[in-house]
Amino acid sequence: MAFRSRSMNKLILGAALFGAAMSFVLFLLMGTDKRLAKRGARRVPERTLFLLALLLGAPGGLLGMYAFRHKTRHWYFVLGFWGLALLELGALGYSAYRFM
Repeated sequence: MAFRSRSMNKLILGAALFGAAMSFVLFLLMGTDKRLAKRGARRVPERTLFLLALLLGAPGGLLGMYAFRHKTRHWYFVLGFWGLALLELGALGYSAYRFM
């Protein structure tokens, strides 16, 4: 039987909201980095993009990659963001199923 508690529900909801916020930020940052690349201006470091992806922002980063056609030629971005997005969404889905 699933462990049900208000604190666990709040934790899962908080993680989902945090992930949505980080995804939104990373989506916007991918667009910003693409615009900076076109101008030849100083770019957002790849380390920053991956850090935000690790902090539950990978789904938004993945959407940003394809929406802005940015970093799609870099295999490590494509594989990394797909892997992180699947892992993050799977973990959130499992937690919601198991504990809510």
